[in-house]
Amino acid sequence: MEEEVVYKKKNKKIVKTEWPVETDLALLTHYHSVNEPVYGAAIDVVEKFANSVAESGVDNLYSAVQQNMFRNVHVPFPAPEKGKELFTFIDLFAGIGGFRMALQNLGGRCVFTSEWDKFSKQTYFANYGEYPFGDITKDETKQYIPEKFDIICGGFPCQPFSIAGVSKKISLGRSHGFEDVKQGNLFFHIADIIQTHRPKAFFLENVKNLVSHDKKNTFKVIKETLEGLNYSFDHKIIDGKYFVPQHRERTLMVGFDKEVFGKDIKFDFNSVELPGEKQRLKTILQSEVDPKYTLSDKLWNYLQEYAKKHKEKGNGFGFGLADPEGVTRTISARYYKDGAEILIAQDGRNPRRLIPHEAAALQGYPIYPINTDDPKKSLVIPVSDNQAYRQFGNSVVMPLIQSVGTSIVEIIRKE
Repeated sequence: MEEEVVYKKKNKKIVKTEWPVETDLALLTHYHSVNEPVYGAAIDVVEKFANSVAESGVDNLYSAVQQNMFRNVHVPFPAPEKGKELFTFIDLFAGIGGFRMALQNLGGRCVFTSEWDKFSKQTYFANYGEYPFGDITKDETKQYIPEKFDIICGGFPCQPFSIAGVSKKISLGRSHGFEDVKQGNLFFHIADIIQTHRPKAFFLENVKNLVSHDKKNTFKVIKETLEGLNYSFDHKIIDGKYFVPQHRERTLMVGFDKEVFGKDIKFDFNSVELPGEKQRLKTILQSEVDPKYTLSDKLWNYLQEYAKKHKEKGNGFGFGLADPEGVTRTISARYYKDGAEILIAQDGRNPRRLIPHEAAALQGYPIYPINTDDPKKSLVIPVSDNQAYRQFGNSVVMPLIQSVGTSIVEIIRKE
């Protein structure tokens, strides 16, 4: 999000004051979500701003912030009214908020969000009214996580673990968190937060190949680490094609605190409800599309030659001309480059890319008029097409997350 700029006169010179910085904006927009430690820090931000301006009229700034300035109800997807939520959760590696939307639809309140990408933050802010905190690997970010919450969730990046020769005892025995050879791998920051805050459950998502990544070492370390924290651990690879017209297999991991639910607690992925109706791409395609999404002759010729060359070599590389009656390939973060993995045929013209609104619907987000009749409950896309494609390519299949979340919430609500 662009920073607001305030100008003031000082000794006949114009001084440019940039406000707020990203952390300040995160503090102010999280003001209505949680108690300490955000409250005090948010007031400090207001005070800093009040001291930086010479104009009159700042006396009521405190109440303005509390009541109107950053009240996050005037957005498409506001949080439940405080005190009426069914559970609380934190959203790590949040992207554009697929986990948040899914769990919020189930009555949950998000009490902390972290995301490092500035463009994803813009989309998140536009839809939920809260600006995510930044780099979760930094202590200055972690300090704003509430002491207690029910679920920790996130789709963390898949990275190799360079901890060969390090025993499980060493991996789990440090009173100050996960350090040394594990420092720098984002998963261990999740584990550190779980160890510190003891949420009732974790709900994590990653690519299908997580289970075989780095000769299966990555998944082994994740499982042993979380079990070593006295949490159950269950996982399943589920294809998003049951929920949206897209083939998108992802590894989902769920666990519960055994200190709360007992040592025999298990999560039954068979309890997750899968829609019975076949998904069809044509249900999200728009009939009138800007010609700019049609491939140029140069690009279309290149993609055809590229596919032909690899077919002759016996490789499967090439563009994907999607069947309107079926499901597409997996949309990726590189879709903005040429759209090759999902192309839509057009009569008398070259194929076209999906438009951003179709890409959003392909991940299950509500988009007017594709899959919602309410324009006020439609995902806002405030960024460029290229950034939007990156965001949707990195996103989760939102209704799949909601379906798994339903079973998780049933368990924690029984406790």
